[in-house]
Amino acid sequence: MPQIKAAVSHAHGDPLQIETLNLRAPLMGEVEVTLKACAICHSDIHFAEGAWGGKLPAVYGHEAAGHVTAIGEGTRGLTIGDPVVVTLIRACGTCATCGGGMPVLCSAPAAHDGPLTTLDGAPVEQAMNSGAFAEKVVVDQSQIVKLPADMDLVAASLLACGVITGVGAVVNAAGLRAGQDVVVIGAGGVGLNAIQGARIAGARRIIAVDMTDDKLAIARDFGATDGVLATDSKPWRAAKRAMGKGADVVVVTVGAIPAYDTAAQYLAPGGKIIMVGMPHSGATSSYQPVMIAASGQAMIGSKMGDVVIARDIPWLVGLYQQDRLKLDELVSRTWTLDQINDAIADTKSGAAKRNVIVFD
Repeated sequence: MPQIKAAVSHAHGDPLQIETLNLRAPLMGEVEVTLKACAICHSDIHFAEGAWGGKLPAVYGHEAAGHVTAIGEGTRGLTIGDPVVVTLIRACGTCATCGGGMPVLCSAPAAHDGPLTTLDGAPVEQAMNSGAFAEKVVVDQSQIVKLPADMDLVAASLLACGVITGVGAVVNAAGLRAGQDVVVIGAGGVGLNAIQGARIAGARRIIAVDMTDDKLAIARDFGATDGVLATDSKPWRAAKRAMGKGADVVVVTVGAIPAYDTAAQYLAPGGKIIMVGMPHSGATSSYQPVMIAASGQAMIGSKMGDVVIARDIPWLVGLYQQDRLKLDELVSRTWTLDQINDAIADTKSGAAKRNVIVFD
């Protein structure tokens, strides 16, 4: 059985430990991918800190790209050596939600037990269907999208989560039409991609809301037309002045309750709040339902940008190749697997757009 190095969580909130694990061969419908890059998403950090529970020990990481190095029986459309994106979206293709065009909400259980064990044979959780803070992964074929041979895999890794979540929230969940106005609350990794999505979709005004002027300056580089400091006493007033009215779409990309409590203040009648950022389990927000109802407004949850990866990732790759989608500019710094705890600390500081673990 192949052995790999991986960053393992044994206790929520503790530093990850670099260990050698067993990785079983791919079974029916599975693919082994030797990774080149895995970006660090805030969801990985929240899971590692215990915000949403989960089994331990576990290997996190779910925003990855690499090359196919083994294929299980029944796998279609892939060959050894193919460059691929590895996502957390495992879909059976036949349940009611998959059949309804929402594979991100697939209700079918995993076909096989997880592929990771300790050297003593004890199971290790493959968190978020991926376990990509590791040299290799074994995942279901539905999680894989083939890439062009010349695609940079560090940039490609971002397509597995942050990019599809942000762009998809605007294009898929909100159904933004050209000429509409958008407010994006949070200009981090997902927020910058929501801003890119609004620009690509033809928004008239794109208002970024964040805590610092530095973040707002970066947001302009990705397509924001205006920036508003969230630290202002009533930031929605400045946003509405810039738009001349309320927003047609407000995308909340941070898992912060104050952001959700105030999101409706930015809306125009008939506008939509797209709920992307995920607070800790048990956190609650308050609204006046009468105002939402009387204004014909909507609150819409968006998981992973409501994407269909076989459709949306090739589209985004095409935009990147045409210099219409920024990926390279999202990478703040690359790190080795041995540096993962430092990379996580840097991500938590809020200074980075995306930190990426790169494997030799």
